[in-house]
Amino acid sequence: MNEYGTLLKKDGRYSLRFERFFPLQREDVFRVITDPEAFKQWYPFATGEMDVKLGGKIAFDDGEGSTYEGIITELDPPHEFGFDEVGDLVNITIQEEDEGSRLIFIHIFDDDSWAVQTAAGWHRCLDALSQIINGEKVEWKDNAAALREIYSKAFDKE
Repeated sequence: MNEYGTLLKKDGRYSLRFERFFPLQREDVFRVITDPEAFKQWYPFATGEMDVKLGGKIAFDDGEGSTYEGIITELDPPHEFGFDEVGDLVNITIQEEDEGSRLIFIHIFDDDSWAVQTAAGWHRCLDALSQIINGEKVEWKDNAAALREIYSKAFDKE
């Protein structure tokens, strides 16, 4: 399975799509992605403050003095978790599959000028999420530059 993300354009917006397979039930995967303590370990700028309900808020802090909130827009356990983060939409769907489940992560945004950097970042974040879901210690690989090069070629942004 290709773990690299794809970039699509639809209705004037862009979307990055990633998939990951886990040999676990989707309930177990859903529990991890909606757990505030786990969320702050893999999701950029998350503080761990999350009101897990439709319309609930997720607190973010960019570490440079800016704090903001996301709003949970989709919540259908154990299938779907989505939120609006300052106009960008993040949707995580978990599908039942033979021997486990498939997580589909989609980030929808307006400006593709940061698509390469964003794809490389999400790739790394989803690698960390995979480690958490699989019960492993989170170890961030030093692969950001290599991933940016891969996505630059894939998205024809050289």
